Amino acid sequence: MFDAKDIDMDTLRKRAFNLRWAEVPDDVIPLTAADPDLKCSPEIVKAIKNYVDKQHFSYGPAEGLPEFKESVSQLYLDQRAVEYSHRQILPVDSAAFGIHLVCKTILNPGDEAIIFDPVDFLFKYSILDVGAIPISFEIPVDTCDVDFREMEKLVTKKTKLVCLCNPLNPTGKVFTRQELETLIVFVKKHNLLILSDEIWSDIIFAPHNYTSVSSISEEAKSRTYIVDGFSKSYGIAGLRTGIIIAPDQNKFDELLKVSLHNSTVHGANTIGQIAATAAIQNGNTWLKLFVEHLHRMRAIVVDEVNSIPQLQVKPPEGCYVGLIDIRKTGMSSLEFQKFALEQARVAVVPGLEKWFGSNAEGYVRISFATTEEILREAINRLKLSL
Repeated sequence: MFDAKDIDMDTLRKRAFNLRWAEVPDDVIPLTAADPDLKCSPEIVKAIKNYVDKQHFSYGPAEGLPEFKESVSQLYLDQRAVEYSHRQILPVDSAAFGIHLVCKTILNPGDEAIIFDPVDFLFKYSILDVGAIPISFEIPVDTCDVDFREMEKLVTKKTKLVCLCNPLNPTGKVFTRQELETLIVFVKKHNLLILSDEIWSDIIFAPHNYTSVSSISEEAKSRTYIVDGFSKSYGIAGLRTGIIIAPDQNKFDELLKVSLHNSTVHGANTIGQIAATAAIQNGNTWLKLFVEHLHRMRAIVVDEVNSIPQLQVKPPEGCYVGLIDIRKTGMSSLEFQKFALEQARVAVVPGLEKWFGSNAEGYVRISFATTEEILREAINRLKLSL
């Protein structure tokens, strides 16, 4: 299912944007944006075709399709051990927009929000865009355990929010239940809210286990806005479908008002909601096989990259990205990106502050959500070029 013969390369070169196949020369292998090269599950395709065959593409409800919201509610109960009413779930135009909408709803200009370093740039972008101030909490790449009590020195009277990315992109760290329990004690002490990005929560590598922070306690649930999506798990990024789960009905109403869904200025993609519903209800077998495939690709990344004297990579606990330590090459992240592209014809994401924070300098990120053939060829090119 995930072999080279199952990839439609011609279509990827036309459709896979965001630094991927459609944006690089034909002889370049892009291990860039965290978006699978692999085809989505047939259950998703079937659901979309059935919807399209009716030939009506009307507006959906501002609050989102009921069947989608109910599926998400059941998913969180069955797989995250936390109960939410479907009325607390707001479908949005991508998890990225979900992060921005939560920040827009709860942060005022001058408020401070704590973000990890390194972490995906969307937190910092969203906080700055609403006039608030991002405060970095350093999580070194080689760190196994994180003590959230270390955040104490970052708290001021302006602190309002802690942004949690679990699993953590780009390092792949999966936070333990004990770590999250410490976080809840911390946010309760300082009366803070949590924005929890859980889009990677399906991509977990044994023996690690995923814990949703809102499942820790009722206190945690009452303080947490969850943002989630389906692009990482099911390869449907282009359908632009994410969700926000509000702590209670009043906060849901605030989100809906700020979202402008009622005015139709914004709104979640209806076909995307249909696809995500099919994924949740019928895509579990495909997802299980996908994660098994990613286990194998992760092993290849760890074994092959670590066989290159100048490079080193720590096995990610979750996410299908590897953060490669390139400091022994003597190059900066940007220099290595250019070197890899020009000499090896491999595209990687440099650990620049604008993408991940200052703690990512000296590293580059690769995505391994591809076939074994493509992955081995890309790493071999790097090996031969160094």
